[in-house]
Amino acid sequence: MAVWKKALIGAAALIVVVMGGTLVYAKVSTDNQPERLTLSTTTPGKGTGATGDDPTATTGTGSSTAGEPTLDGTWSVKPGSGSVAGYRVKEVLNGIDAEAVGRTDAVTGSITISGTTVTKADFTVDMASVTSDQDRRDGQFRGRIMDTASNPTSSFELTKPIPLDGAPGLGKSFSTTATGRLTLKGTTRSVTLDLTAQRTATGMEIVADHDVKFADFGIDPPDFGFVKTEDHGLIEVKLVLTGP
Repeated sequence: MAVWKKALIGAAALIVVVMGGTLVYAKVSTDNQPERLTLSTTTPGKGTGATGDDPTATTGTGSSTAGEPTLDGTWSVKPGSGSVAGYRVKEVLNGIDAEAVGRTDAVTGSITISGTTVTKADFTVDMASVTSDQDRRDGQFRGRIMDTASNPTSSFELTKPIPLDGAPGLGKSFSTTATGRLTLKGTTRSVTLDLTAQRTATGMEIVADHDVKFADFGIDPPDFGFVKTEDHGLIEVKLVLTGP
């Protein structure tokens, strides 16, 4: 009986340690993750590069007619601009929800606007540079999950023009959708992204996201042993663009 009693006490202690460790991991994993990507706070008028207090005055980016700004031309991502791309995935650790976020600033591409219509957009992300707060997770991501050795990049190419409701003034945001070809792990599918954009004093910002089902792109649901994820995840992108 003494042996069984000790065994039961040992098992109970192990359960407490495991569950305690699980709770700590889940809390740290969730608390340490970056917030969702959002547009920068921009105040129209003074301090934004606008002329006087008129949020629709020319800023030197693009051209203007009769005080109304135009977005005509090609807007590009510049190195070190603050553009970011990555993923956000719910993890399940022994029934406890946590969250994993991986990101990279290795984003390139541009959009072309004619009048008040986005006619072209192409963006590419260096997948091998995506990192999170866990080296083990990153190793799995670059290896079994995304196979970045064979598929070093992911991309999005617009296939349907995006009409804009005029040219937005400084700090004025608007929401729309973008339909195009998304390529992940060598598989390309048509998707529609939700996006929000705004004109800034130095260019334009766009924040977009899309919920991806891993199976649609031949991606096995990530499994890190004691940590598993859901069968889908959110792609997040923030583009900081410089105008013509």
